[in-house]
Amino acid sequence: MITTPEVITTNEVITAAIPLVIPGRDMPKYMDPAIQEIISVLTAQGMHPAGPMFSYHHRRPSDTFEFEIGFPVSKAIKPEGRVINSTLPAVNVVRSVYQGPYEGLAQAWPALQNWVRANGHGETGKFWESYLNNPSEVKDPKDYRTELNWIVG
Repeated sequence: MITTPEVITTNEVITAAIPLVIPGRDMPKYMDPAIQEIISVLTAQGMHPAGPMFSYHHRRPSDTFEFEIGFPVSKAIKPEGRVINSTLPAVNVVRSVYQGPYEGLAQAWPALQNWVRANGHGETGKFWESYLNNPSEVKDPKDYRTELNWIVG
């Protein structure tokens, strides 16, 4: 389900993002329009994503998800509409890669959390996932690859 987790220290990454607070069941309804809005802003400013799309969660999901969806960029953007400058932080994370359809992330994250707890790492409740391949380029959802980053204290 997930690769063997490893503890790493990330570098800060500049991003262009849209913050969202939405019910989890509505995520599919909001994701694609947000992605298209960010790409449109980047294109209008003569920029391209500098890495894979991500969703950075500011807290564990409850009845709502509070997160940013975005892309790494090579330099700060001019904020426009809902698109803002943000960052993925320089922090210690437990990282693993999940391969499979996005619906399987609901089992992949608890598996990573269990590893974090079993290995005595403090939890912050913050995490992000980066989508390592593009569904429009990968025909079979079992081949989707998602990098999981669990911020530890």
